[in-house]
Amino acid sequence: MELSKRTYMQFGGTLLSFAGWVLSCVTTFVPLWKNLNLDLNELENWTMGLWQTCVVQEEGGMQCKDFDSFLALSAELRISRILMCLSIGSGILGLSICSLGLDCVNIGERRQESKNRLLLLGAILLWTAGLSALAPVSWVAYDTVQEFWDETIPDIVPRWEFGEALFMGWFGGFFLLVGGTLLASSYCFIPSDPKNASYTPSKYHKQYLSVDSKYPDLTV
Repeated sequence: MELSKRTYMQFGGTLLSFAGWVLSCVTTFVPLWKNLNLDLNELENWTMGLWQTCVVQEEGGMQCKDFDSFLALSAELRISRILMCLSIGSGILGLSICSLGLDCVNIGERRQESKNRLLLLGAILLWTAGLSALAPVSWVAYDTVQEFWDETIPDIVPRWEFGEALFMGWFGGFFLLVGGTLLASSYCFIPSDPKNASYTPSKYHKQYLSVDSKYPDLTV
């Protein structure tokens, strides 16, 4: 029963972690962190991400322009780039290490303690990836709310709103945290190794062994 729980937790943790890592990658590179709708020109919608700004036109499609300089960006975008890249790196490294500690992988199957440590180390990296994904999207969302309700800005000035990437980042970070927690929790369900189990002979077997030791030439 413990082995089945451990297997289910490892499968669910790996699946959630992989889904969270994919969402983290998509969040990093899509230019959908902020949206801007112009009242004067309803045919154009502006979107902004960590790497470029795009304008979406109903007739002309989408046109994007990369940011000219990393140092010219605001502090939130610079730090968000670093944290999201850290999330991607930690996520793929955590998944790789956890895959070596899964029970379905035959590598190092005779060293269960080492595999359990790999699971725990991979889970810590997945936690790091989840927190690194949640921090920048939450920061950008907080600044967007503050600017949207800033009374010092005239009402005629358009304001940025939440983009779809923020929600993907929240889901991705949450999946990474939950997946890492499941993989770490499977560490508590240590499977019993039948190869190392000791055999306790019955009293009749003990008598047979004692007779066999007294008469080594006796054959059955």
